[in-house]
Amino acid sequence: MTGTLKKMILAVGKGSGMRLMRAHILRALWSVNVTSLLAMLSLKAQNLSGAIPPEFSKLNHLKKLTLSLNILNGSIPGQWANMHLVDLSIMGNRLSGPFPAVLTNITTLQNLHLSSNAFTGELPVELSKLKNLTDLRLSDNNISGRIPDFIGSWTLIEKLHMEGCSLEGPIPSSISALTSLSDLRITDLKGGASDFPSLRNMKFMEKLILRNCMIKGEIPEDIGRMENLITLDLSFNNLTGEIPATLAQLRRVKFVYLTGNKLGGTIPEWVLESNKQVDISNNNFSWDGSGPVECLQGSVNMVECYSSSVDTESRVNPCMKRNFPCPASTGQYHYSFHVNCGGEEANVNDTIYESDIEKRGAAVFYSTQNWALSSTGDFMDNHQNSDNYIQTNTSTLLNVSVVDSQLYTTARISPLSLTYYGLCLLNGNYTVKLHFAEILFLNDRSYYCLGRRIFDVYIQGNLVLKDFNIESEAGGTGKPVVKTFNTTVTRHTLKIHFYWAGKGTTDIPRRGYYGPLVSAISVYPNFKPPSGDGKRIYIVVGTIIAVVVLVLLVLSVMKWKGWLGGNDSVYKDLRGLDLQMGLFTSRQIKAATENFNAANKIGEGGFGSVYKGLLPDGTVIAVKQLSSKSTQGIREFVNELGMISGLQHPNLVKLYGCCVEGDQLMLVYEYMENNCLSRFLFGKDSGRRVLLDWPTRRKICLGIARALAYLHEECVIKIIHRDIKTSNVLLDKDFNAKISDFGFAKLNVDENSHVSTRIAGTIGYMAPEYAMRGHLTDKADVYSFGVVALEIVSGKSNTNFRLSEEFIFLLDWANVLKENGRLLELVDPDLGSEYSTEEAMVILNVALLCTNASPALRPTMSQVLNMLEGRSNMEDLLSDPGHQAANFKYEALRSHFSENLSLRESMSIHGQCPYSSSSGVEVEEKHLLVRAGADTTKADQ
Repeated sequence: MTGTLKKMILAVGKGSGMRLMRAHILRALWSVNVTSLLAMLSLKAQNLSGAIPPEFSKLNHLKKLTLSLNILNGSIPGQWANMHLVDLSIMGNRLSGPFPAVLTNITTLQNLHLSSNAFTGELPVELSKLKNLTDLRLSDNNISGRIPDFIGSWTLIEKLHMEGCSLEGPIPSSISALTSLSDLRITDLKGGASDFPSLRNMKFMEKLILRNCMIKGEIPEDIGRMENLITLDLSFNNLTGEIPATLAQLRRVKFVYLTGNKLGGTIPEWVLESNKQVDISNNNFSWDGSGPVECLQGSVNMVECYSSSVDTESRVNPCMKRNFPCPASTGQYHYSFHVNCGGEEANVNDTIYESDIEKRGAAVFYSTQNWALSSTGDFMDNHQNSDNYIQTNTSTLLNVSVVDSQLYTTARISPLSLTYYGLCLLNGNYTVKLHFAEILFLNDRSYYCLGRRIFDVYIQGNLVLKDFNIESEAGGTGKPVVKTFNTTVTRHTLKIHFYWAGKGTTDIPRRGYYGPLVSAISVYPNFKPPSGDGKRIYIVVGTIIAVVVLVLLVLSVMKWKGWLGGNDSVYKDLRGLDLQMGLFTSRQIKAATENFNAANKIGEGGFGSVYKGLLPDGTVIAVKQLSSKSTQGIREFVNELGMISGLQHPNLVKLYGCCVEGDQLMLVYEYMENNCLSRFLFGKDSGRRVLLDWPTRRKICLGIARALAYLHEECVIKIIHRDIKTSNVLLDKDFNAKISDFGFAKLNVDENSHVSTRIAGTIGYMAPEYAMRGHLTDKADVYSFGVVALEIVSGKSNTNFRLSEEFIFLLDWANVLKENGRLLELVDPDLGSEYSTEEAMVILNVALLCTNASPALRPTMSQVLNMLEGRSNMEDLLSDPGHQAANFKYEALRSHFSENLSLRESMSIHGQCPYSSSSGVEVEEKHLLVRAGADTTKADQ
């Protein structure tokens, strides 16, 4: 040992030899030289066992001591009272007994980490003496009693963690004095209901977790003024009232969990934005006829979010109603279901376990025909952009047959809440089998074996497993254990809920491995299904025969009358689609549009006319009437129908349903009061353009960006629109932008396939690589968005722009202004000075990034959205070292593209607003463009 030793971090291997080495090292620590010099000592994860040696107190100059992730037991020696520690971490051991009062004498402590031990009793009042504390972590202990008022004396504290203890509420009002808090986590309190604690002055708060704390009343508006907030978790309380409007101001927030409360009112629009993970499931919101009607399968979880008073006959999907009712229209109930959680479909002893491979889980809903999945939670502190909610076995499977191993190779995991629903089950008694195996922790005598996974399980709202530990129940890691329960289904829905109550280790072997884990679920009926009753068989068979005969008779009459397009290829295509919408009759459509009265005509598209209509329930609709003369249009119609029927997003035009009768082919959309964006930007009625003030224009840009980010990155199947333009952006009564016209949309089922067999789009909006060579990726939509953004800011058309013979397109002029530092000259002069120069510069610069000639240098739509909303800086993209080189490399392609387009620039670009792909010059002559593009081959290499 040298006289200059200030810091020692012990990191040696495993085995008996290594344990002997550790013993020698520990004895050496007590030498005079070391005790007088050592300031920092880390013995983290060294497999140290037994009691903590009291000799640590001899290290007079020791300031930081880490003994985390070992197998130490007993308590903390009394000799430590004279130490002068600043940082002490002994989390993840097996220390027990009353809370160590000796620590209250070390008043120099700033960071004290005691989580994941077994300390008991109440917190001693002497803890109030630790006035220098900035980081205190007590989670996952058996501490009891009320949260003491003296926590208000820790005025310097920044992080306070009290998760998964046995503490009682309420949270004391003295917490309001902790104005330096940035990370507050209190969960799973006992006791009675209490009011929301005052957090008014906590302006540094980044992570606020008050989960299952028996809090009642409304969410304070002050929460929305925590400008630095990233994570907000108020789930499983008794909160009522509406979601405060101030929460929409939280620009940095990424995770908002409000599940399991009694919140009411209507669902705010900001909740539906795609840039946050939001869970508002299991609440009592009301539906006013204009709110969401589908459980979004993106980043917003809304399962069971509406109150039970919602009209069961409304358009609201059953997934959004309390208790997840079985649709009244269904005529068939299920008697069982089997899920291979986190894995592919598996055949185990002739029982098919359905696949469950949805990778997301922070706030997700996923549904099949007979079961559904709802998951909530973010793995805290793992510093990863995306969490892994499906885990693969890392240990050896024991006592598992080759066949059964299919169920235990993977598992679904959740850091907070995981619910499986059995849908449309026949009422009766059922057996539920839950299959578990601890496949992430190891039993290798290293700190990996210290991991403890503890969670609760509820079936039909009843707690059936409390503090369940898979490894303990199975007798080791990698061993299967099956827990069997009997339950009763009375409303055709079975609910199996797994919940993490803050107990167990959270960072062994690393963060992201804690929380509920389940390998498979089996549900069987405890009764003989109806098919086993002989008398009932005759009744069922007779009924089926009668129905079949009646249906055949009706179909024959319809066929004879020409009402049924049964032989029509479109009818066959539609019949094979999985449509998630309503079917309208021709009579209903005619009644709604007053027999297609010319006064109700609102647009003329390439597929046909668009009419305004009114349904009997008061819903205003837009009916797109497909022209029967266009066989190409019919194929596009079928393509569009199959794609958009399952899409739900606040910035996509909603499809209510369709009508297919003979040659009558129609789509029924929501009605957009302000028609399309191009009318306001380029219409002859300049008086209407006054309405497009700067906040409205910025809102429209953000809406388009959110819709495209959803289509590109959040849909189950990646969707490229291919024809983004101002006439395909519709505006509702509040000027919210909604993208329409998916007639040219392309589904990229194979991500490796990017070459389109047909060019479809509008001149002036198409990316060069797509128009010239048919090379189609989502970056083509990014390019089109950039053009539209320029048009929104400038109020000028890219294609009808003609400053001089040199500048045919608005984009050309924008690049010149950019180079000369005069980009703000593009802003619509009608705005005068009534706009934000900073916001305008952001949108214009982002637009130019999006229209980069090189697809590789264009941002993704999620990056675009982050830049527009100020969550990321565009300087990183602008300073890319390959930026200028790639621009030069693609200059020939851009020039040749512009030359080809200039030949057509006299053609009309902005005619009718569609609700269809009507307006614009649509390019389909691929052979001409490919020939022209051949000249740029070298430039593109």
